[in-house]
Amino acid sequence: MTPSVDVFLRGPRGRRLCLELAMLLDPEVKTAASWLGYELDGGPGTSRVLLRAAASGEASTPAFAASPEQLAARLASLDFTGLDSDLVQAALERSVDTARYWQAPDGEDVLADLPSVTAALSPVAEQVMALPDSQWFWQPRRAEQWAIGLRSTNGQAPLPKNPRQTLAGWGRDERAGELRAARERPGDPRANWSGTWWSIPHGLLHTVGQVPAALSLVEDSLGWEQATTVPVRGAGRTLEIGTAEDWITLCRRFPVEVTASRRHDWFRLTGRDGRWVIPDWEQVAGEWDAAHLSVLGYLNGATRPLTVDAETATVIAGWAPDSTIWLTDVAHESGGPRQAWHRASHGDPWTLAP
Repeated sequence: MTPSVDVFLRGPRGRRLCLELAMLLDPEVKTAASWLGYELDGGPGTSRVLLRAAASGEASTPAFAASPEQLAARLASLDFTGLDSDLVQAALERSVDTARYWQAPDGEDVLADLPSVTAALSPVAEQVMALPDSQWFWQPRRAEQWAIGLRSTNGQAPLPKNPRQTLAGWGRDERAGELRAARERPGDPRANWSGTWWSIPHGLLHTVGQVPAALSLVEDSLGWEQATTVPVRGAGRTLEIGTAEDWITLCRRFPVEVTASRRHDWFRLTGRDGRWVIPDWEQVAGEWDAAHLSVLGYLNGATRPLTVDAETATVIAGWAPDSTIWLTDVAHESGGPRQAWHRASHGDPWTLAP
């Protein structure tokens, strides 16, 4: 069943996908959104500089959309004739690439969150969700998966093993890190301090369902130009995180305190000062073999505060869309060949190496 548009637009990444898609469809929307995003950014002129070539006597402001309301009016007249899955993929990549958890949202995220602009993006979301090629956004984990090696040029590197040991180490490190942060870091969330900001364990087997699409769906990307994909099959019980509510339920059942270690980064991200938790993945592994974050779950839940109870919130951070983390030893490399991929530079399409 197709989810509601509200689920799509409730999350910052979903709104950003729609805004990026509108910018690809209409050059005037792109110009207007870029200028407005610059004005709304937390560091215009310092951390972010906008350069624009102008002929002598030409106005230094855009010819269109001096306000969010004017941008919303332009969005209402979008022509969707050229909409296809390639444009949606490009917009999704841009939404993922601009996600950040260690500083305030950028200007375009702020712009897309304005009520008038969000409402005007609703037809864009409807068009995306109606595309047959977008159905994978809310589908459960596929049986066929791929592990991706983006950093290693060695295509024969082994897959991660011993998830129980990895999770036990993660649990010890998280608790020790939380105690250390409580002792050593300032309690003021506005203090200039940064540290751990992600909410899933590192070192586990991590797979995706779509290749080469997933090769470009990397948060905080370093612009890798080579990758190896390894075919993987796994069985067992998979926890499906299809909306923010699924993540909230998980945190209510298996919470681990991360307030001191996440306080400063997540305050900058959300503006919220309070108690923070993430799932205790070591405990989650006692019930589930894997956890899958769908594309819709990511678009709906990532980069925003999610209320767990009256005093507690959580964030889905550092987890790419349509990816699975394996909590027990039930997934293994299948008999298919490994594949080598490459691209000329960041932003170019991935192609199979000869």
